[in-house]
Amino acid sequence: MVVAEEAAQLDRLEIQVDSGGGGAWEYLCLVRKLKARRSEKVLKHGLAILNDPTVRSKLGGEAYLSNGRQEIYCFSFDAEWTLYEQVAFAAFDCQQHNVAKDCIAVLSKEFPGSLRIDSVDPLGYLKDPAQQFVKVETSVPNSYIFLQKFSGRLEGMLLEAKGALAEAEKVYARLLEDNPLDQIIFKRMVAIAKARGDMKVAVDFLNKYLDIFMADHDAWRELAEIYVSLQMYKQAAFCYEELILSQPTVSPYHLAYAEAMISSLSCVLIQQVLYTMGSLENLQTAKKYYASAITLSGGKNIRALYGICLCNAAISQLTKGRNKEEKESSDLPYLGAEALRRDYKNRAPKKLPLLNSMLKNMKLSS
Repeated sequence: MVVAEEAAQLDRLEIQVDSGGGGAWEYLCLVRKLKARRSEKVLKHGLAILNDPTVRSKLGGEAYLSNGRQEIYCFSFDAEWTLYEQVAFAAFDCQQHNVAKDCIAVLSKEFPGSLRIDSVDPLGYLKDPAQQFVKVETSVPNSYIFLQKFSGRLEGMLLEAKGALAEAEKVYARLLEDNPLDQIIFKRMVAIAKARGDMKVAVDFLNKYLDIFMADHDAWRELAEIYVSLQMYKQAAFCYEELILSQPTVSPYHLAYAEAMISSLSCVLIQQVLYTMGSLENLQTAKKYYASAITLSGGKNIRALYGICLCNAAISQLTKGRNKEEKESSDLPYLGAEALRRDYKNRAPKKLPLLNSMLKNMKLSS
C-alpha cells in the first residue's frame, strides 16, 4: 500500500515539476528511492540542477516530502555526487554518451581510483601509464585503451552503453578478479551475455551468482525465464521451486511453476513447464500448483483456472481405460469451470458461448 501511495506521489510530483512548479530534487529523490525507470525525466531535471551552480550548491543533507499521512525522506551526505551518478545512469539509458562521460569525469576527479566510478582517463591525466594503468586491446585493429588498475563500474557501463561489449566485459572481468562478491558486476556480465544472444553463458554466470547469493529472488526468476527460452523445463521448474520455498505466499510463483510465459512483442505464447514435461505425475503436480495459485489469488487468477481445466482434460486422456480406482475424482475442475463461466458472464458475455464450447469438449459442461 505504501509503495502504491509513493508511486501516486511520484506521478503528481512529475506533473508539478514538468509544469514549472518546482520540487525537482524531491522528484529525483523519490525516483531513486522507488528505483523507477524514468530516464528522460531524470536526465532533463537532473541536468537542470547540475547546470545551475546556485541550486547545486544547496544540495546535501536531508530532503523530504509529505503525502499527508507520512513523510518520505531522502538522505544524502553528498547529494551532488549522488545526483551526478543518477544522471549518468539516465544518460546511459537515453544514449546520451557525452553527458554520461562528463558525469563520470566529474566523479572520477572527486573520487580517484574508486571501484564504483573511475574512468578511462576522462581528463587526459595519463601521468604514468606503466604504473597506474593497464593497456587493453580493443576490437579495432591496432587500437587500445588505458584502464586504471581499479577500473570502475560506471566506466564499464559507459562502454556497454556504446555497444563496446568486449571492452566492457574486460572491465567487468578485472573488477570481479578484485572483488568476486560484486553483485552488480555479476549482473552486468549476464546482461552482456544476453545482449550477445549467448544464453548458455548467461546461465553459467547466473548459476555462479546464485551459488553465492542464493536469496536473490530476481536472479532465480531471470534464470527460470532463460531456461524456458531454451526449452529446459525441468531446470526452470527447479528455479520456481526455489522461489516458492522462499516466498510461498506469492501466487505468481505457483502459477509460473506450472507454466512459463514467453513474450514476443504483444503476443504471449504459453509453454507450460510441468504440462510440457508431460507425465501423469507432472500433470498432477501442475494441477496442485494451479490450485495454490487460485487459493492465493482469492479465486481471481483466470490463467490458473484455465490450467486446472487443461490439466484435468490431459489427466483424463492419460488415464482413459484404467480402473475407476486409478482415476482421479475431484470437484476442483468443475468448480474451476464454473468460476470461469461466472467471470465471462460478468466481463465478456459475448465470448461465453466460446467458453462453453471449449468446456464441453473437455467434458466439464453439460
